[in-house]
Amino acid sequence: MSDATLLLSEMNDRSREVFRRVVEAYLDTGEPVGSRTLARSLSEKVSAATVRNVMQDLEFMGLLESPHISAGRVPTQAGLRIFVDGLMEVAQVTVADREMIDATLGSNEPGVGARLDRVGSVLSAITRGASLVLTPKREAPIRHIEFVSLAADRALVVLVFADGQVENRVFTPPRGQTPSSMREAANFLNAMAEGRTISELRAYIAREIAQRRQELDILAREMVESGLALWENAGEQHERLIVRGRANLIDADADDLDRVRSLFDELERKRDIVEFLDLAEGGAGVRIFIGSENKLFSLSGSSLVVSPYMNADRKIIGAVGVIGPTRLNYARIVPIVDYTAQLVGRILSDRGKG
Repeated sequence: MSDATLLLSEMNDRSREVFRRVVEAYLDTGEPVGSRTLARSLSEKVSAATVRNVMQDLEFMGLLESPHISAGRVPTQAGLRIFVDGLMEVAQVTVADREMIDATLGSNEPGVGARLDRVGSVLSAITRGASLVLTPKREAPIRHIEFVSLAADRALVVLVFADGQVENRVFTPPRGQTPSSMREAANFLNAMAEGRTISELRAYIAREIAQRRQELDILAREMVESGLALWENAGEQHERLIVRGRANLIDADADDLDRVRSLFDELERKRDIVEFLDLAEGGAGVRIFIGSENKLFSLSGSSLVVSPYMNADRKIIGAVGVIGPTRLNYARIVPIVDYTAQLVGRILSDRGKG
């Protein structure tokens, strides 16, 4: 039994209804909810004093709090989590929203990046939040790898893929590398690289290093480990984070510009976001991170609704999400993010068949 189910099972019907209505009203208006207002909307006719007592009990449980001296209450982050996990009724994607999202399938922008950029813009427009789209890494099999020394602290890695594509990256090699040690590292890689993707090659080499550590020259081993680690770093050409709709956050929270500025600073740390959106270990499905549950947005207290997307082989290769204040309309945004993730997966799967 989940924490939300357990806690809700300990409430009586009146407490659950009061709690649900406070949260729903807060998510709708962003304002504290008072006992008098709430008493008029309950299905059971009770006095404002009775409602006030229930709200005090919910506050004692850590689910509600008073932001000001007034008697009005708002849900805590823990309360929002309990609501999302145990009481929220997820809505259906509306026809209008579905048509806007589906229109990205018919766009004629060249390349996957441009189409995903459009997906991000549409997602932001629909949800009135900031959207995130993490594009997939390039995972084509490798034909050949070459390291070229450019200076004492600069080197070039050249990768030739099985489909004929060639990519060059400049990186900082481990200290003490020489042209001969780079050739040795390249020879070591090429002996096992052909037909393997970068991630497959990296896993294979990790096993080889563990088994043959004594046979490898120290410098060559550092080149292998460091070079591949650098290639895996986020933010490269084929693993791009698209952020759209940051202006929406200002519109939604004009009364809290310090919080929004903090969020903008966090959004600029794209490497951190990419690491956070790496959901391959987390499995499929929409995930909701509320306020401080998400260490990336801990300063601004924002919420993130995110879902991974898959390729034709059902492998998770990226993610889409929406960032906004904690009073996001979760019931509406969750199915939109889920639907968009499925659409992106379909775009990439169809492209792979072409």
